[in-house]
Amino acid sequence: MNFQIQDYIRPGKRAHLVGIGGVSMSPLAEVLHGAGVIVTGSDMHESAAVDHLRALGIPVTIGHLPQSVEGADCVIRTAAVHDDNPEIATAHAAGTPVFERAQAWGAIMRHYKNALCVAGTHGKTTTTSMCTHIFLAAQRDPSVMIGGVLPALGAGHRVGKGDTIILESCEYCNSFLSFFPTVAVVLNVDADHLDFFKDLEDVKRSFRRFAQLVPEDGFVVADLDDKNTMDALKDLGRKVVTFGLEEGGVHAANLTFENGFGSFDVIAHGERFTHVDLSVPGVHNVRNALAACAAAICLNVPAQAVAEGLKAFHGAGRRFEKKGEYNGAMVYDDYAHHPHEIQALLSAVKNLGYQRVICAFQPHTYSRTHELFSDFVEQLKVPDVTILAEIFAAREQNTLGISSNDLAREIPGAIFCPTLEEVTAKLRELAQPGDLILTVGAGDIYLAGEALVAGK
Repeated sequence: MNFQIQDYIRPGKRAHLVGIGGVSMSPLAEVLHGAGVIVTGSDMHESAAVDHLRALGIPVTIGHLPQSVEGADCVIRTAAVHDDNPEIATAHAAGTPVFERAQAWGAIMRHYKNALCVAGTHGKTTTTSMCTHIFLAAQRDPSVMIGGVLPALGAGHRVGKGDTIILESCEYCNSFLSFFPTVAVVLNVDADHLDFFKDLEDVKRSFRRFAQLVPEDGFVVADLDDKNTMDALKDLGRKVVTFGLEEGGVHAANLTFENGFGSFDVIAHGERFTHVDLSVPGVHNVRNALAACAAAICLNVPAQAVAEGLKAFHGAGRRFEKKGEYNGAMVYDDYAHHPHEIQALLSAVKNLGYQRVICAFQPHTYSRTHELFSDFVEQLKVPDVTILAEIFAAREQNTLGISSNDLAREIPGAIFCPTLEEVTAKLRELAQPGDLILTVGAGDIYLAGEALVAGK
């Protein structure tokens, strides 16, 4: 049977969500509930997200029980839930259609006039957050789905009543190919997620297919300065609006940096559109802001709202997020987990006036560490002191026999700390006034910085 998800995302139908407490499943549950779908769910753990859903009247079962899917018209799951899950197996046996989370977001998108989808190997969360601030400043009441917490929302999502939905759109497992963007942003294209993609050309093909999802009257926003992006989108047959630092349909002029924060005029299609003062540091955030500007211009957002929205954005959770202070050293956390992201982070902080930069890095996945080993070594030579926590396994087994200690051996003066407790102890020993301490990585390395600041 070829089930179509839009037949099930409608009032009166019952959808059961497996893994309902997850970062993009709980907002999905809320949006479906608001649209009149009868929502039930299950998760492995109690959580604040589960409490919130129950408060809305959505029943959530803890544990995955076959009987939970009885009576459901369809089942929606996160990517982490496989066919051997008891609920999924029961649904398959009963002939109940099972959909992926991305398919559900895709179906929801079709109910909005504008679907602004932000993709790219790096910078998605920040740029999606910048777009959110711009649309809030313009009072467009957007619905939003971000892969991180945005302080202005107190969450990673927002359910609005406007005609625009803004979504962070991830390439991993080609999930963004289930979307229906009217404006598709491609920030950059890099070799990443090589546990799924074969190579860089495979990644490029995926982004090209994503951009081709845009209808003929829609827009593709692309970084003119990124060769891989422009290769991937060549002769696309869609309206492409480019952005760039010095060139492109939307670009910066009179760019200056005050304590690391960019200030510039936005030139759109040959004319000055507005002036922007950023509240997040680094040239990479100037690029992210230009992408957000270009997307906003495509959707006719007034210049004043663009300037206001960008100035009001002080960063998303885990994106150069201030954690506190210890012994006169400032402690920040960042999600950077690819060599290019580490490079962007370190170049952003070098002009902030700190005496030393101490970087505690936790590599994320064995495959990424192995594939990009020499690039990691190169970037991790840059800080004054580099501390390496053991690799965060995430979804993998260590079949490659690789360790962070292998990186440490190649980086002069690097210190290998197998556990987070040892990372915290080493940071405590090193910290002195004038230092910037960075905990860096997509795993749980932030806990080491939090323990340091809390004096634990």
